[in-house]
Parts: sequence; structure tokens; C-alpha cells
Amino acid sequence: MDVEHKVSVAPEELIDILGPSHEKERYEGNEVAGVVTGLAWTPAGGDILFIETSVVRGKGKLTLTGNLGDVMKESAVIALQYLKAHAEEFDLDPKVFDTWDVHVHVPAGAIPKDGPSAGITMLTALASVFTQRKVRKFLAMTGEITLRGQVLPVGGIKEKILAARRAGIKEIVLCEANQKHVEDIQARYIKGLRFHYVKTMSEVVERALLKEKVDAAKQITPTP
Repeated sequence: MDVEHKVSVAPEELIDILGPSHEKERYEGNEVAGVVTGLAWTPAGGDILFIETSVVRGKGKLTLTGNLGDVMKESAVIALQYLKAHAEEFDLDPKVFDTWDVHVHVPAGAIPKDGPSAGITMLTALASVFTQRKVRKFLAMTGEITLRGQVLPVGGIKEKILAARRAGIKEIVLCEANQKHVEDIQARYIKGLRFHYVKTMSEVVERALLKEKVDAAKQITPTP
């Protein structure tokens, strides 16, 4: 025999029943060269992530940390190779890549991360750290990259955009082919956001990096 139960749950009781909520990332500013905000899809929904890069004198070694999967590691390699191949466009001496070691890190190292959608974020982070130029404030991005400099579409756009709004992001860089996915989202969910649709990595860098350099900028030259 079925018995009907009437149960009411108050909002303040949810934490006791379900446990504490997942702490979402928040935008942290652009005062440090080489730190760029990306957008990620997770089984729990969208989230933002930070790509952190640093350079030190060395022999051109690339180090990747943050529990990254093979595809994400490949994105970092492609981004660095693209930057090397187009060094003159960034006013860089190509020799700097042989005399500086590069470290790319994605925080929350206990969480596995993979997929190609951080490609344009990694490129922007690398371009920023080598040029010491500031990244535009309140900007986030997602997109795959190719060695030819193309930006490819990625998935999870709705979830990523909701995460961006929650984190206080104001501008988002996306592949042009993802525009149709944004147009499918109800206007009230994207109110206050500005979208920039791109086809190439040069467009990404032009939109994301300011001419202004960070305070106490390093001198990234081939020789000390």
C-alpha cells in the first residue's frame, strides 16, 4: 500500500542535506603577465579556470602542470609553437625561446583536466608572459587552436557562458562558428555580456592583450 508523505525543506536546510556547495572560481584581475581566464565544461556545469604561465632563464624547456590530459598538453605545445613561428608579429626576438624556460600551470591540481577548448587561453597566456603585456580586464575565452593559426569551435557553450556571468566576466572570446550556440540562449542569460567572435589566433591576441605592459615588467631578451 502506497503512503503519501508530505515533506517540506527550507533553503537553510539544503547544506545539511546535500552537503556544502562547490566553491566556484571568481575573476581575479589582470595585474600579472601570463595569467588568463578560460572557460571550461564539467559534469557539474560550467566553470572558469586560470591558465598561469611564467618564464625563467633556461634552455627553452616547456613544463606543464595541473593534472592535464594529453589533449590539453597538446594545446599548450601548439600554442607555444605558433608563438615561436610568429615571433616577429609580437616584436619578439626568436632567440628568446631558446634562452627562457616556460612553465604553464592550471590550478586545482587535484582535478583532472582535458580537452582542446583551452587552446586560445594558453596562447594568450604565453603571448602575455613573453611580451609582458596586460590582458584585458574581465575577459574570458574558450576555443581550440591549430598550427595554422585557426580557431575552432568547442562545446558546452551555454554552461560556460553561465559560469562567466557568475564569475563577473563581461567579455567573452569565442570561435565564430560558436555564434549560433550563443544565439540559441535566452537573452536574459547573456544580458550584460559582450561577445567577440574570431576565426584566427591573431584576432584573439589583438582582442585580449593591451598595449600596456604590467608593472615591473621583465625584460624578455635572448641575453641577460
